[in-house]
Amino acid sequence: MKRRKFIQNTSLGSLGVVAGATALACKSESEKEATTLATDKEEKNIPMVIATWEVPNAVSKAWSTLQEGRTALDAIEEGCKVEEADPENQSVGYGGLPDRDGNVTLDACIMNSKGDYGSVVYLQNIKHPISIARKVMEDTPHVLMAGMGAQQFALELGFEKENLLTEASKAAWEEWKKTSEYKPIINIENHDTIGMLAIDKDGNISGGCTTSGLAYKMAGRVGDSPIIGAGLFVDNEIGAATATGMGEEVLKTVGSFLIVELMRQGMSPQAACEEAVRRIVSKNPNHKDFQVGYIAVNKKGETGAYAIHEGFLATVHQNEKMKTYAPEYHLTGP
Repeated sequence: MKRRKFIQNTSLGSLGVVAGATALACKSESEKEATTLATDKEEKNIPMVIATWEVPNAVSKAWSTLQEGRTALDAIEEGCKVEEADPENQSVGYGGLPDRDGNVTLDACIMNSKGDYGSVVYLQNIKHPISIARKVMEDTPHVLMAGMGAQQFALELGFEKENLLTEASKAAWEEWKKTSEYKPIINIENHDTIGMLAIDKDGNISGGCTTSGLAYKMAGRVGDSPIIGAGLFVDNEIGAATATGMGEEVLKTVGSFLIVELMRQGMSPQAACEEAVRRIVSKNPNHKDFQVGYIAVNKKGETGAYAIHEGFLATVHQNEKMKTYAPEYHLTGP
């Protein structure tokens, strides 16, 4: 009887194991299906491009580069080059407003999904600093090159030396010299950068910044735009962020790195941008006198944008549509 009962229990136990295994298999398949659906939903957010300010031409170029199947890094370079070549944009590249001595000096950086980074600071006479920054990243053992050394490197690569001071920017500088008083105008002289972030079809993130810096700055001044962690930071596991506005204030708080780390801790891109702005406001009682704005994106393609003052704009191309919008801002925002 004991033997018979043992065999019976063993048989029932075996049936239970088989049934349990079957249930686990079904559950596993259900979980896989749910995961697949979630992944498909998330992938609708990519590829994508987001940039600071109203720059539809630059964003369109970056988007079309992604549609050609090229990388996010390619999209960043091609998109930023559009603004660098536009003489009407007096805060970036050709036509940028000069320093107080009349020299157009450019800063730029670029960062890829592997965490590699290249930067140029105080570059003169070269129209596309974003391209030189990429060459620093890819063709040298360095991450940052400055001044005449950066210019020499560009010329050795075959880039042309040219005068970047347009007649319009020269006239503005001549007018400024009548008083030589620097009083930054929020959202004009304070918006000195195009920052751009992109995710390609493979889900890889890259970013870039390019600027001519604050108008009529002291010769040699460098802001946040070419500095990793301040003007730009990319972590392909988490997301990316970039800044625009008063570079000195972004540098003090390492703003872009802060945003990515806040996203790592679970914040949305929007909440992280808001916290980074609050960090600046809490530390500087004169925040009413300058602008800082951030944009961010996470691995899912979710975006955020926030600024200290109204007037900040962001341009995004996602899900086959492009829009420029005014994000909320600190002084009357949450």
